[in-house]
Amino acid sequence: MLGQTSGVEETGTLRWELFLILILAWILIYLCIFKGVKSTGKVVYFTALFPYVILVALLINNVQLPGASDGIAFFIVPDWDKLRSVEVWVNAAAQIFNSIGIGFGSLLAMSSYNSFNNNVLKDTLFISITNSLTSILAGFVIFSAFGYMSYLQGIPVSQLAVDGPGLVYVVYPQAFANMPVSQLWAVLFFFMLLCLGLDSEFAMVEVMVTSFIDEFYQQLIRIFKRKELFVLAVCGVAFLLGIPCVMQVGIYVFQLMDHYTAIVSIMFLAFFEIIAICWSYGVKRLSSNMEEMTGRKPNIFFRFCWLVVDPVLITVILIFSILQFKPARYGDYVFPPWAQGVGWVIALGSIIWIPLGAVHTLWVLPGSLMKKLKLSITPYALNATKGLYNERGGGAGEPDISVISTSLPDKKVHARYSWHSLFKAPALLGSAPIYPTHLPPFFPSHMASRGR
Repeated sequence: MLGQTSGVEETGTLRWELFLILILAWILIYLCIFKGVKSTGKVVYFTALFPYVILVALLINNVQLPGASDGIAFFIVPDWDKLRSVEVWVNAAAQIFNSIGIGFGSLLAMSSYNSFNNNVLKDTLFISITNSLTSILAGFVIFSAFGYMSYLQGIPVSQLAVDGPGLVYVVYPQAFANMPVSQLWAVLFFFMLLCLGLDSEFAMVEVMVTSFIDEFYQQLIRIFKRKELFVLAVCGVAFLLGIPCVMQVGIYVFQLMDHYTAIVSIMFLAFFEIIAICWSYGVKRLSSNMEEMTGRKPNIFFRFCWLVVDPVLITVILIFSILQFKPARYGDYVFPPWAQGVGWVIALGSIIWIPLGAVHTLWVLPGSLMKKLKLSITPYALNATKGLYNERGGGAGEPDISVISTSLPDKKVHARYSWHSLFKAPALLGSAPIYPTHLPPFFPSHMASRGR
């Protein structure tokens, strides 16, 4: 069905039907996001909510099928032996990270459009609970169908349960083939997957666009003239990078990238993000910022989680994800050593910037090595080094500011803090009011609406 080759060594030919679908997908993505988050937000009202309608409809249909109860029982009854396996908990953590988008930058990019006084704690709680409930709902939908297939084939559900792309694109479609009105359910299911895929790509493209626009606005506008053309260039590059995935070797390329980026890379990034925010920037500063935004400090539960629970958990997960790491494989096919090396290069594409940034920071900071190390974990230390990253304003005793631009063509753009600048002073756009740099530059809700 996939028309795949025998291994990653054979590239095969381009599958033109998938190539055309890839073009169509990126055209849809561009048309939905090229005007910014206001147009994206309108599209997301449908693409984010419609999958829930499909999931509920599928669940109502599936639970009426024979054998569905066996699949649901397999889903909700725990296997205590497997719960003692570290690999299960590492995979569960990776699933949460991927489903919420922790470590990808999408949450920061999207929340950078919030108002200054937005209740970020309320939003965070809502997102976490909604994500977990959605995963549970999807589990009932999937395993009720597995129970039906188990009934038809006369084999245990455990032999049907698979992970990876085979679950969605091979096993579950087989269940549709035996359902009443199978064509309708198949169309609805894959349209739901299209909506989910578009949502994910909206966020990923927005991360790229937001970070580049924040950092290199003047240069990009000078080259592309309009933001819409820059978004088109980003989508074009992403389209070209996706071409190997629509060749006959594509399933192996996909599996290789998924294996080397879904667990270790994300855990590595999240580890340093937590260390930087909770320990380097500090829970005390973070709590003060929350009080300034929402009117009250976070309770002791949140502060304890930030200070102790989160760093310990992410450290344990990172260590065990490395210890439990296994070479990539697809079914019974094990990738050759050179392909494993390519996988690690792909993983380093996101990991390497943290140690490189650390080396660069130590290089540009003044003083002895010990002083450099101390300054490197001190918030705003780079701002005290004149001319390293930005233009400074304010005299002695006055708050430092970072000016990205003083003349923007879009008069609707309001003050907004540069979300990706962990240790830089907040970026101020246009003629916006100047906020002091005791506010955290990385914190999403300290970014006023762009008004785009």
